[in-house]
Amino acid sequence: MKTNSANFLIGLVKTVAVSVLTLGFCLTAIAQSEWQPEILSDGQPNITGMWNNVGATATPLELSDQFQGRVPSQEEIAEYIARRDQARKGAVWTGFEDSQGVGAYENYWFDWFWSDAQADAPALIVDPPNGRRPAFTEAAMTQKAFNLDHEHDSAATVESGDRCLSRGVFGMMMPTAYNNGKLIVQSPGYVMIHSEMIHNARIIPIDAGSHVDSRIKFWEGDPRGHWEGNTLIIESTNFRFVGNMRAPGSGAGNAVQNEGRKMIETFTIEDEDTLRYTLTVEDPMTYEAPWTVAFPYEADNEYKQYEYACHEGNYAMDNRLSGQRVAEQGLAETGRR
Repeated sequence: MKTNSANFLIGLVKTVAVSVLTLGFCLTAIAQSEWQPEILSDGQPNITGMWNNVGATATPLELSDQFQGRVPSQEEIAEYIARRDQARKGAVWTGFEDSQGVGAYENYWFDWFWSDAQADAPALIVDPPNGRRPAFTEAAMTQKAFNLDHEHDSAATVESGDRCLSRGVFGMMMPTAYNNGKLIVQSPGYVMIHSEMIHNARIIPIDAGSHVDSRIKFWEGDPRGHWEGNTLIIESTNFRFVGNMRAPGSGAGNAVQNEGRKMIETFTIEDEDTLRYTLTVEDPMTYEAPWTVAFPYEADNEYKQYEYACHEGNYAMDNRLSGQRVAEQGLAETGRR
């Protein structure tokens, strides 16, 4: 039978143990919450610097069947992403003779070949909950079919990125094969996002009020940004119609950007080295429902951007259009010029 003194001593030990454990959790939470971003003169949290999303290039756009209807563990996600990363890095290019088309690359041309994949999530699409891109509308499918059959009719029907005009918000911000580094520069009342690909800069006014007149259209929309705490929110409207523009998961024929499109982006500062990015597209003439992607941008001070002389080096435009003219005239078989 325990004495009152013994019971008191046991209770005291338990109390001290719980207090120490609680203190440890509190100190950890305080340490994690102590860091806050620098605040610039105009009140913006400072996100100026080079940011890279190459770690997300091994993450598929859509959720795999093996994860449908359940939440995979972090271990499953890590194994899944590592397997995808190893498969692409292990693929061996055997030369132009064995490639499926003109312009094939060896792996060392790609950003991801020199980088580690990030096991952040099993898919880039986070909404709808099934992780699948909503279907294209009938009108969008008709335009895609037209793009596939008529892309080389003239320069006007070639995909807008290949024309060195614009890759759109999707093409600029989503993980891709190379040129994944984004330079963010802030000045009072503005955020500028610069992409190496096509040497493109998006200038986002902060707390600038209403969008421009709805009759004025832009390749990448008219952006308006504001901060909510440590999250930058950008809403873009006033998109111009582009019949042939790259989009995630569009497949053959590319996609269409319609004038009624609205895009909402968020950049949330998670820590000194991470921005959590989301992009939601609402385009009822192109997609049957809105959808959202999410992935991290990591600070990358070693990334160097170089001038992307797209127009100056775009010999592919002349080659592909002249090649199509040869095919149309039936000269490919005769060998005549």
